[in-house]
Amino acid sequence: MVDVTVIGCGVIGAATAAMLAKYDLSVMVLEAQNDVATGTTKANSAIIHAGYDPEPETQMARLNVEGNRLCKEWAKQLDVPCKEIGSLVLAFDEADLAMINELYRRGVANGVPELKLLSAEELLAMEPKLSHEVKGALLAPSAAVISPWDFCLALAETAVKNGAQLKRSAPVTAIEKIEGGYRLHTPQGVVESRMVVNAAGVFADKVHDMIAPHAFTTHPSRGEYYLMDKSQGALVDHVVFQCPNKDGKGVLVSPTVHGNLIVGPNAEPVAEGDDVAVTADGLAFVRRQAAKSVPEINYRDSIRNFAGVRAVTDQPDFVIAEAEGAPGFIDLGGIKSPGLSSAPAIALQAVELLGKAGLTLKEKENYVFERRETRFKELSSDEKAKLVEKSPAYGRVICRCETITEGEIIAALHSPIPPVSVDGVKRRCNAGMGRCQGGFCGPRVQEIIARELGVPQTEVLQDKAGSRILLCKTKGEDAQ
Repeated sequence: MVDVTVIGCGVIGAATAAMLAKYDLSVMVLEAQNDVATGTTKANSAIIHAGYDPEPETQMARLNVEGNRLCKEWAKQLDVPCKEIGSLVLAFDEADLAMINELYRRGVANGVPELKLLSAEELLAMEPKLSHEVKGALLAPSAAVISPWDFCLALAETAVKNGAQLKRSAPVTAIEKIEGGYRLHTPQGVVESRMVVNAAGVFADKVHDMIAPHAFTTHPSRGEYYLMDKSQGALVDHVVFQCPNKDGKGVLVSPTVHGNLIVGPNAEPVAEGDDVAVTADGLAFVRRQAAKSVPEINYRDSIRNFAGVRAVTDQPDFVIAEAEGAPGFIDLGGIKSPGLSSAPAIALQAVELLGKAGLTLKEKENYVFERRETRFKELSSDEKAKLVEKSPAYGRVICRCETITEGEIIAALHSPIPPVSVDGVKRRCNAGMGRCQGGFCGPRVQEIIARELGVPQTEVLQDKAGSRILLCKTKGEDAQ
């Protein structure tokens, strides 16, 4: 029997596992998909929110502000791309001006640092590409952008390197109480655990209902995005929001840590938590709304559309609590925005709740919370030469758009949590993340995966289970 099982390895589950691995505990992580960070963590706005939006004295408010600080600290320790570029909330009329004043009030109450209300003149001097219809804005310098899947992966790797076990393709199908804990059923077998953390994202309500009386319901909300080429990346320097409404923080325009521009999302209720379709109507709405903030976006430079699903629930706040009648079963549900921003603080609170439920928290002496990645294009000429001399694979560029080398792909495939798909490689080292979106490098990446993992190319997936790229050989002696 393990001490703690974490269900779900998005950023919330990964952060919780990384914090639990700090202690002398046996920790198991069960992820339904074949890789970490494949749900909401993969498809979101990638914003570390400042913390002015949540109502004061809520868990969202406290955890957002604390998480904002911790995200930036942890990103530095784990070598995750993160840039503190600040955010702006635009006002276009008197109602919006009243709203940004309200957001300022909330932010001050929540402890957000250095908030400032800007006039239209101050705003346009700062961001000249914004619409000249603006009347003012709220500036929050502490907001940042991050690579969310890399953050999740770094935290999951931290957990694994410190002794946690990770089982992928292991959705929990049933939970039962047993003496001293819980028995969790998965297609890969049974796991018995003293305590459980439910970090199942949009499916957290269903996991909760396996063991406790119904307490909250997830109403999945889909958001659709444009990802623009780097030619559009310098259009604005800050995260640009419109005033929030009942559906969320509205359509934003923002630089990414990789130099692109992201535009979106809308908010569309969907029946299923895994419905990540993009629609003509949804994308048209995003374009119309974004034009109100930044009129000059050139959508001919769009390189990808994608959608993510938020875990909106019937509760106004995050659901972070021990489940009724289930001692040591901790729910982390309804983690919608600012969930990414709050992830480190949520993880620490989850560990605290487990301690109150009776888990002994004795710190290890050899816990490691650091990571350093080799990003070839960021090295100096001398560093590149030395690396290529030592490992010639770093001298072969596979992804021309992003200048990603074979050495980086091989390193990803032999990392603590190796990818099993082309998109898994993409999330780890950016191969295929550029303008052509893998059109040129995809087949070569597929060959490298097959070679390094010792599997036929027909078994290499694009992403999730079932996403086969090649079905059979059509030429050669063994063609089918």
